[in-house]
Amino acid sequence: MGGRTAGGAERVLAALEVPALAAVPAALLACAAAGVSASAGLTLLVVVLCLLLFLAGYEGSRPALRQVVPTSTLAALAAAGRILFAPVPDFKPVSAIAIVAGSALGRRDGFMVGALAALVSNLFFGQGPWTPWQMYAWGLVGYLAGVLSDAGALRRPWAIYAYGFASALLYGLVLNGWYVIGFVSPLTWPAVLAAFVAAFPLDCIHGAATVAFLAVIWAPWHAKIERVLRKYGV
Repeated sequence: MGGRTAGGAERVLAALEVPALAAVPAALLACAAAGVSASAGLTLLVVVLCLLLFLAGYEGSRPALRQVVPTSTLAALAAAGRILFAPVPDFKPVSAIAIVAGSALGRRDGFMVGALAALVSNLFFGQGPWTPWQMYAWGLVGYLAGVLSDAGALRRPWAIYAYGFASALLYGLVLNGWYVIGFVSPLTWPAVLAAFVAAFPLDCIHGAATVAFLAVIWAPWHAKIERVLRKYGV
């Protein structure tokens, strides 16, 4: 009975993943449209709930140690890479590693790699209200990589690199959207446009960095992960 209950809860949590991910941009847009004064706190609450759902779903799946090791290793590498490249603004390997994880290990593991990389690396950069947003944004990058991989959309190098660049723009859209909704006042179209235009060059650097890192790590890391998965029957 307990096993069936646990399995049912896991299926429910898995079914809620996409609605939870979609709830975050929906909350941003709703707060902007309604002119809610507490937008920063309300949208942060939605993001935290989304992250908790993913953590509960991952824990509820009861992954074996041989399944956890590749995910935790890639998350640690992504966090270390972010710290290593700290002197170069927005030139970070986190998105690239999350994409590799999502493609090779699956959408949920891709999310966990991106989210954990943000959380762990912010022990160095500093924790704050931006941390859950970075966890969500990098987690989303890894999750969508898993979705695209399952659909066979990442079989060609140009598609991989195109998604790599687009994923950085997506990351920037999420973080910039949070900043605009939560902290730009009064919220006007010129102010919103100015904020996004100012951030666009840095988002492009992030995109170029992601493409560069993917060009280096995609093939060898993907092959090694697949060998590990075959060896241990994951």
